[in-house]
Amino acid sequence: MKIGLLVNLDKKRALETAQKITSIFTSGGAEVLTDKSCPLNDTTVADTAEDVIRSCDIAVTVGGDGTIIHNAKFAALYNKPLLGVNLGRIGFVANIEPDELDELQRLLTGDYRIQRRMLLEITKTRGNDSVTYTAVNEAVIHRDSLSSMVDISVEDGFERIVNYRADGMLFATPTGSTAYSFSAGGPVIEPDMRCILLTPVCPHALSSRQVVFGENAVLTARVQKHSDLKCYMTVDGQNYVPVSSDDTVTVKRSPMELQLIILKEKNFYTLLNEKLKENS
Repeated sequence: MKIGLLVNLDKKRALETAQKITSIFTSGGAEVLTDKSCPLNDTTVADTAEDVIRSCDIAVTVGGDGTIIHNAKFAALYNKPLLGVNLGRIGFVANIEPDELDELQRLLTGDYRIQRRMLLEITKTRGNDSVTYTAVNEAVIHRDSLSSMVDISVEDGFERIVNYRADGMLFATPTGSTAYSFSAGGPVIEPDMRCILLTPVCPHALSSRQVVFGENAVLTARVQKHSDLKCYMTVDGQNYVPVSSDDTVTVKRSPMELQLIILKEKNFYTLLNEKLKENS
């Protein structure tokens, strides 16, 4: 068995924890793959994190939820199951804490469950040109820091559903409902549900509300024309892409899924309460 190990070295104890994990896997007869950024003993080194995930049977991240999100798109692309070891502050997506590393031996015997998480496919189109992104948490259309509020309309098919005047708006997966959407006042959605969550960011209206769409919805967002408006789109906190009134942003369920490995069965709402109390 080949196990890919992706480590966020900016986290405290990351290198120490990764070396312990490597020892657990190699003592069980597995080969551990890392990329060039992570100097560990007894590992096979690949050039990039994508190369690691492409070549492994199972991927393990060491860091926070951001580390998982960063590598999840590669895991979904190559259809590889992913497990997160949490060294971050919250860790909604990670399944194992540093004091639970002995549980990792179960990866070698297949003693775990796979939870499939829905992803979003985000396509920005202008004329005949388009570019597509995959979102694990969310895609956000937002104003430039110096711009006025943005007017955004959303259609389902060819029917306009809602208009927002706000600092921005975001489309989130159920996984992303506990991330930026939660901070913006959006509802918490169980992560294995299948739906698309639309949440305005600081809306300038008493009646502005979040909307939850079914998994088969195909949503189109357009920024309304404004003389001095500058807008951008970020996908999972990355891909800082300019968006103008000449663009359309289409959001739908991705054909890919994220396979998360579950070693420790934890009630989602109990976990939610514990994590939020820890960071209150």
